[in-house]
Amino acid sequence: MSRLHDPFRRGQLAIAALFLSLGFQYATWAARIPAIKSDLGLSAAEVGVLLMAAGVGAAVSFPAVAWLMRRMGSRRLSLLSQLGLALLLLALAAAPNYPVALLVMCADGVLVGCLNVAMNAQGAALEARHERNTMARLHAVFSAGSLLAALLASGMTAATGSVAAHFGVAVALLVALGATARTGLLDDATTPDGAAPGATDPAAAEAPGDPEPARRRWTLPSRLTLWMCCAMVFGTVAEGAMNDWSALYLKDIAKASAELAPLGIAVVSGMMVVARLFADGWRSRFGDGRVVLLGSAVAAAGLAAALVSGGVAPALAGFACMGLGIAAVTPCVYAAAARQGSDALTLVAAMGTTGLLAGPPLIGFIAGASSLAWGMGAVAASAGAVALCGTRIRWTAPAAPVARSEATPA
Repeated sequence: MSRLHDPFRRGQLAIAALFLSLGFQYATWAARIPAIKSDLGLSAAEVGVLLMAAGVGAAVSFPAVAWLMRRMGSRRLSLLSQLGLALLLLALAAAPNYPVALLVMCADGVLVGCLNVAMNAQGAALEARHERNTMARLHAVFSAGSLLAALLASGMTAATGSVAAHFGVAVALLVALGATARTGLLDDATTPDGAAPGATDPAAAEAPGDPEPARRRWTLPSRLTLWMCCAMVFGTVAEGAMNDWSALYLKDIAKASAELAPLGIAVVSGMMVVARLFADGWRSRFGDGRVVLLGSAVAAAGLAAALVSGGVAPALAGFACMGLGIAAVTPCVYAAAARQGSDALTLVAAMGTTGLLAGPPLIGFIAGASSLAWGMGAVAASAGAVALCGTRIRWTAPAAPVARSEATPA
């Protein structure tokens, strides 16, 4: 069967377009934080509040996302939120003052929460339906989107200082990605709520003959789910902070040039792409638990050593360690949460979005109270906390090798 007509490949391509969109949109505005800070005349603390607005939007959106997933399904929700995120780039570029920018970032957080839950639900359903591993590779595409956005930002910064021109090019690319995703996403009719078929979902175990299964009662999360939430929060705090603050760290602390500063995001994203391309193989050989524990330890130690050493080259090396070590955390936790059912997946994904968007502002507050070097130290501590949370999660046994599973006909 050709790749073009393979249902798995077609779905994988469509879902990958969503992951690419989210990584690209997020890193696009994150790479221009120095320019936005300068245009609006913001302090480091005000930048932190601006980023916190996105985190607040993501945090408060959780009940709405759970309802929208049941009302609209993961397919429709992902497409609408992807388009909305593209349009918000134009709104941010046109923001005339700080209060308007805060509203735009709050709306961005809500839509990121919607897309993050919906696209991961699609990925989990694709794995379960075809019995093939793909979650880590989908997250590799997310990192590839961040890398592409960082390279585009570096080129646009060298060509023009206009944030509006840069974001206009980015919106055109996002619209094209949305059109690509539309044709191959999974039908929600076979995966209500976007959950992986066959997942263990306590909320779905209603009494026989329940006339309205879609209106399930929300149950309290298990202890295992809570530990997954903690691991996801700390992991995405580290990942998000590297995207949001690496450029400013290189420029203000390491004294890098304006053209070199956006490459901090490129280094982190590039290493994450490489690591996630191999992560499914590592999971099959060593198991999710070892991959998460060892990776988070490498991330914490590498960044801490770079901060102590100082300078541009050590900073880039530390960023590379962070990207390499933290890359497999979110795919492993998402895969574990999907096995617990749609409610657990929604909660863990929402906490991941909250950590991704609310963590960087906390780093900004630390930087405002002391220095950005101490703020980046908190990022290294977050990576270390992932390892501690990982010891409390019951990981599954290593899965079948990726090469063999992907060779199985659909």
